[in-house]
Formats: sequence, C-alpha cells, structure tokens
Amino acid sequence: MKVMIGVDLGGTNIRVAKVDENGKILQEIKSPSYAQESRERVVENMKDLIHRIDGYDTCEGIGIGVPGPVNQVERKMTLSTNLPGFEGYPLAEEIEKEFHIPVYLENDADVAGLAEAMVGAGKDYPIVFYTTLSTGIGGGLIVNKQVVSGRKGFGAEIANIIIDRNRKAINKLSAGAVENEASGTNITRKANELMGEKVFKHAGEVFNAAERGNEDIQKLVEEATMDLAMMYATITATVAPDIFVLGGGMMQSKDSFLPKVIEKYQGLVHEQLRDTPFVEAKLAEPGVVGAAMLVLSRQK
Repeated sequence: MKVMIGVDLGGTNIRVAKVDENGKILQEIKSPSYAQESRERVVENMKDLIHRIDGYDTCEGIGIGVPGPVNQVERKMTLSTNLPGFEGYPLAEEIEKEFHIPVYLENDADVAGLAEAMVGAGKDYPIVFYTTLSTGIGGGLIVNKQVVSGRKGFGAEIANIIIDRNRKAINKLSAGAVENEASGTNITRKANELMGEKVFKHAGEVFNAAERGNEDIQKLVEEATMDLAMMYATITATVAPDIFVLGGGMMQSKDSFLPKVIEKYQGLVHEQLRDTPFVEAKLAEPGVVGAAMLVLSRQK
C-alpha cells in the first residue's frame, strides 16, 4: 500500500502526517507554525517535523497545503497573507532538496477538496466542488481527482464572487463579495451592527436568534442565505459540478441555514440542475489528508 506525507501549513499551526492511500492517518505530529517569527523558522520547523515521521524516506512523496493561491508553473505561492515572506519563495524546491522525494504544493482549500473527492464525501463523483464556510469562504474544484487551480492559482477563489455590487467594499475584496456578506464572521458582524452592540459571538448564535423570532435577524439570515445561493448558482453556471461538498465551522449549524440556501439555489439554476446534491464534508482532518492525497493525484 502506498504511503505519503501530508503537511497542513497554516499561519498558526502546522500538522504533518503519514497517510495511506485510503486516507487513514498512520502517524501525526502537530506544532505551532512560528509564522510570525521568520520564514526560516517555519521552514526549519517543517523539516524537523517531517524528519520525525517514521520511515519518511520510504514514502511516495510530500504534499503541502498552504493558505494562499499557488502558481503551479513556478511551484510557489502567489499570495501569502498569513505566512509572511512566502510569496514567491521556492518552498517545494527547498523541501525536495532536504528529503530527495517529490514535493507538491497547493492551496489548503484545494487540498481539503481533493481529500473529500478522493476518499471522502465526493469520492464517487467526477466533478466535485468543495466549499468551506467559516471565518471566510473558500473553494476547491476537483475534476477526475485532480485539482483545477487555474491561472496563477486563483481558480475557485470564490470568496470574491460578487453577489451585489451596491454593497460596501471590505478588506481587499470587491464591493459585494460573498465572503464579506455571508461568511460566519461577517454574518456575526452584521448581526451585531443591527443590535447596536456585540451580542453574538458566532453565526450559530445568529441563526438561533432568527429561529427564536427576532424579525431583524430573520431578514439578515434570509439575505445571507440568498447570497450563498447566488454564489452556488454562479458556480453552477460556470462549472455545473456533480456534487457540492461543504465544510467549515458554519456547518455545525447546517440545519438552520442550509435548507434555505438549497431552496433559493433551486430557484436560480436551470431546472435540470436543481437536483445537484449538497452534502456535508466527511473527513475530520481534510487538510493534512488532502495534502497527502496531492502526491497520489499528481503521480497518476
């Protein structure tokens, strides 16, 4: 059985795991990523963690998921907001020099989607679109078990899908970008603005308030679920995936918002596509598993 090393590198933590071809984690090591100290500290820490994996030198290769788009031609991050100093840095090449086995680099949402497409909720479908609904909104398009990352790695960067150009521009996204309107963080922000004080800690509490009958919050939830439905309808008009797989913290409240999203979505897409399934992500650690699956995917 083939065994790979997966690395889930974030701005706060890093996970390194040995994973088999069925997605089973055989060994895992976790550590702070030290992203705010220096790039060199991050890289040396990653090397040390990989060295601690039993039989690392007999693995098929190393896959690394990173928080930002990756230019597959250059094998470098195109943007690196949460990992200072990594934009344009040859991380894959540096790790390859150390371990002398193939190293593959990809965006973290893309590898999470790859995990779900290869060994998770979407494994029986040829075209899988993975979305994560959490602090932000991320996406990954997987076609026949291959990540489609697009030009310079910006494919499936769905956070910037515009659902209403007349709304405010926040952060570096366009005015009316769906992440600014319907991510967990921004649903919570908008609800607290309505209340005039910080009442809600997370989107789940907002959904609960709507269910208790708060009319202003109910209107906000109706708008947010329409925003998400428009996002999924836009993806469908472009890709028409066989299945949507949904992960992220907001899915803990899926019963409160997802049926509304699906109902609205069905009113926005072609009649023949209204039966597109929306399913919850299956894997507990799709980031590190997907990074490992990247090795299998690229070597096919």
